[in-house]
Amino acid sequence: MTFSRPGAIDLSALARPAQPAASPAGTGAAGGPDGEGSWVVDATEQNFQQLALEASLQHLVVLSLWSPRAEQSADFNARLAAATNHYSGQILLVQVDVDANPGVGQALGAQAVPLVIGLVKGQPVPLFQSTVPDEQIRGYFEELIRLGAQHGVTGRAAPVSAAGAAAGTAEPEEETDDPRFAAADDAFVAGDLDAAVAEYEKLAVQYPADAEVKERLAGVQLMRRAQHADLQAARTAAAEAPDDIDAQLLVADLDVSGGHIQDAFDRLLDVIRRTAGDDRDRVRERLVDLFTVVGIDDPRVAQARRALATALY
Repeated sequence: MTFSRPGAIDLSALARPAQPAASPAGTGAAGGPDGEGSWVVDATEQNFQQLALEASLQHLVVLSLWSPRAEQSADFNARLAAATNHYSGQILLVQVDVDANPGVGQALGAQAVPLVIGLVKGQPVPLFQSTVPDEQIRGYFEELIRLGAQHGVTGRAAPVSAAGAAAGTAEPEEETDDPRFAAADDAFVAGDLDAAVAEYEKLAVQYPADAEVKERLAGVQLMRRAQHADLQAARTAAAEAPDDIDAQLLVADLDVSGGHIQDAFDRLLDVIRRTAGDDRDRVRERLVDLFTVVGIDDPRVAQARRALATALY
């Protein structure tokens, strides 16, 4: 399971206000394992950016594209909701009625429903199409959680009240979006990574000690560097030219993007041990950026930091 390569989903064509989608009866109403609420919401073209794309920067999102014309949709959404609520906020299930909101289905390339897609930092991760047994749903969700952790997405969504979820009117009870990030997030959602990086760089100058700004900037910079690269070609180039710093940096970027965190860290640490001067500084700075992308709480980061200190001193 890997990120899709085309980039962020482009919803720039969704200009018209959409009518609220009807919710299949009972979806999400059961709440989590301890009855503490639900992590299921309904999205429209009007609020999809906030509820799904922007939310996926902080925690995992699973999209359920469904149609009231499909007889199995109501039952399947209820089973998806039950599976989602088991994780108590590690996943937010966002349901989209593609009949009422055709632009979302078009943006995601949906050919048939039900269709279930993960979102990690705005990137679509295909999960499955059509209905599957409950145990398979849980298996796909476990894989998505592992992938999210590899990419530093470990936050939890706030619960929605069970009553609100059943009525199909509630939205996640999360903190108000930080207005500082509006321009960067808009650029990110539109797939303009150059503009998103530029906006985050402005914020990094304004707020040099803000950890969230640093994390967002590092993540978008990584996505931009890896956006159009071919992994196999990059690996071949790096193997043929082990002293080519750019080639080694690119493979490390692609490894982190693909979840091969330890391989990326080991590669750059090896280069640091073999270089000096400006080349060593470049590689060290990239490695520190990748630490930020992966997350300071990841044990692999702590281990690599110790190895970096040993290599440098």
